[in-house]
Amino acid sequence: MDGSVPASAPVLAAYRYCEAVTGQQARNFAYGIRLLPVEKRQAMSALYAFSRRVDDIGDGALPADTKRERLEETRALLARIHGEEIAEDDTDPVAVALSDAARRFPIPLGGLDELIDGVLMDVRGASYETWGDLKVYCRCVAGAIGRLSLGVFGTVEGAGEREAGRAAEYADTLGLALQLTNILRDIREDAEGGRTYLPADDLAKFGCSAGFRGVEHPPEGSDFNGLVHYEVRRAQALFASGFRLLPLLDRRSGACVAAMAGIYRRLLDRIAAEPAAVLRGRVSLPGREKAYVAVRGLSGLDARHVSRHLSRQAARGRA
Repeated sequence: MDGSVPASAPVLAAYRYCEAVTGQQARNFAYGIRLLPVEKRQAMSALYAFSRRVDDIGDGALPADTKRERLEETRALLARIHGEEIAEDDTDPVAVALSDAARRFPIPLGGLDELIDGVLMDVRGASYETWGDLKVYCRCVAGAIGRLSLGVFGTVEGAGEREAGRAAEYADTLGLALQLTNILRDIREDAEGGRTYLPADDLAKFGCSAGFRGVEHPPEGSDFNGLVHYEVRRAQALFASGFRLLPLLDRRSGACVAAMAGIYRRLLDRIAAEPAAVLRGRVSLPGREKAYVAVRGLSGLDARHVSRHLSRQAARGRA
């Protein structure tokens, strides 16, 4: 793990369980974390497995009251993890793995409380009037994951104190970019489930207030393309800011982030090129394109590109 104390057999078994969950249920996430060294990959798998449990409660078919009860039980389990009350032979492998990961890395476990808060918003059927409202939700369900992940990645030695101090902000912003991309990709699927995430004032601005349930083509009289391009530009700005995290990470952590974020950034480009496609089904990238993104990340091309861009910005500021 971090080189201090080797993991015991029960802890290693718990990590294997979490890695299996991640490999089966998180294709894009699993694609990125395979670039990490073993100890960080295991910790990220533990974070994913716990987060997945929370998401599955929110997305399941249970009555709302039962979902709220299960989420609060999960919050109580998180408190036990935070209090280092989970034994290595506990029967919950996710709790065992996450407890060990939290001892080895400075993971801000409060971010998982935020995730539970965000899923509770879904259970209540929350809707969002403005981007500011939606941003609160996105910070809970995705920005928090960025900050949790940064606890595993850490920042490189030699990073400027000011920039290193902003690493959590960049990680949070990158999470927002990924979540907004998810929202655009899943417009139809969410509508069929009775959920609308895009801000009501944006929908009204482009004539889409009626929503997209049972719709395979843009609503008559709407500017659906305009709506999608408006949200795409917002996500692009979030990606541009969030990518400032890359030069602050070590090579393999940076490769992991560049791979995961790069897949979603290309997905966003695909949505922008054909907005109506999101009404016909889920837009995705082929495996070969994901592999290309991973190679770019591992080579450090993305981090170097961001560093050069920031250097040019600084030079213009001094001129």
